[in-house]
Amino acid sequence: MTLPLANRRVLLVIGGGIAAYKSLDLIRRLRERGAAVRCVLTKGAQSFVTPLAAGALSGERAHTDLFDREDEADIGHIKLARQADAVVVAPATANLMARMAGGHADDLAATVLLATSLPILIAPAMNVRMWLHPATQRNLALLRQDGVSVVGPNVGAMAEAETGPGRMAEPQEIVAALVAMLERRTAPGALAGRHVLVTSGPTHEPIDPVRYIANRSSGKQGHAIAAAAAQAGARVTLVSGPVTLPDPPGVAVVRVETARAMLAAVEAALPADIAVFAAAVADWRPAAETGEKIKKGPGGPPGLALTENPDILATIAQRAAGRPPLVVGFAAETQAVVDNARAKIARKGCDLIVANDVSAATGVMGGDRNTVLLVGRDGSVETWPTLDKDEVARRLVARLAALAGA
Repeated sequence: MTLPLANRRVLLVIGGGIAAYKSLDLIRRLRERGAAVRCVLTKGAQSFVTPLAAGALSGERAHTDLFDREDEADIGHIKLARQADAVVVAPATANLMARMAGGHADDLAATVLLATSLPILIAPAMNVRMWLHPATQRNLALLRQDGVSVVGPNVGAMAEAETGPGRMAEPQEIVAALVAMLERRTAPGALAGRHVLVTSGPTHEPIDPVRYIANRSSGKQGHAIAAAAAQAGARVTLVSGPVTLPDPPGVAVVRVETARAMLAAVEAALPADIAVFAAAVADWRPAAETGEKIKKGPGGPPGLALTENPDILATIAQRAAGRPPLVVGFAAETQAVVDNARAKIARKGCDLIVANDVSAATGVMGGDRNTVLLVGRDGSVETWPTLDKDEVARRLVARLAALAGA
């Protein structure tokens, strides 16, 4: 059996946080999966773990000093930046993320990160207040924009006896994210020559000129799927309801308001090889839309008669002709997620359901992270860990490429 990281060289940058102790286990996990590991420790990291420990576990000398005479005689930081297949930063502290986002080069770790063109995966770890601070979130957005992949942080107890998002992802999660990142990098154009159709966002069903019925949806997951499909080489059509997100690069975007307009845009975009219906389409609309604003009156609130909207997923999945070979639906549930998803896939006739719990406590609606499970036509269920929506999109697109035989 081939190890998932066989013949891979990983440069591990260890930041100065209490989670650095997990990085020692991460070294072991990486080597178990076939990777060669070389470590760089920041000055702060050395307050928690020693270069001797990192070197002993990796089997390579650990590096700490930008101005090490022995290393720099051979331009050591440039070699470190290039002689690997990927860079993992774990823990990625708030300070280290800020220096990466700002392009600093004030120590060996920051200089290597600035000098490398390798794929980078960071595993943030910090106090919950530091993680939620607007500055950290701005830096995170900049790093993602620069192509940096992110795993975690997880929600849990902190060293400071606080609880919330900020715990570094577990070593096994980091390894899985690294494997996925490298698989994406080594399979460019997995969907080259394919047309992928994606729906995203909510629909707005007008009651009068100023009011409407809608579902809660930011469109973040659907837009991320469209972007990931484009990165995989597909020609992508994104049919989007009203959102405040920028258009994904390289994607043809059709903007709509209502469910009926979305269905018309979807049908106009066919044929497609893969169709992913991630939009949160309103199930009902007012039976009649008034052309004037409904005013409050002494008789109390007016009655609102509703009629059912077209079922876009079922309409496309059950087409007699021109059905995309692979049709994927989404199931946003607040209870009995698996049972409802299994019922939905049987009822709609699609090939795969991506289901998630969107209860208010999960923060999925409008948030940046998602916890999904995949339900197949045979009733099989595959549960994924909580991931950034961008990572969910990349993994889903990789799975769809495999199912489509790309």
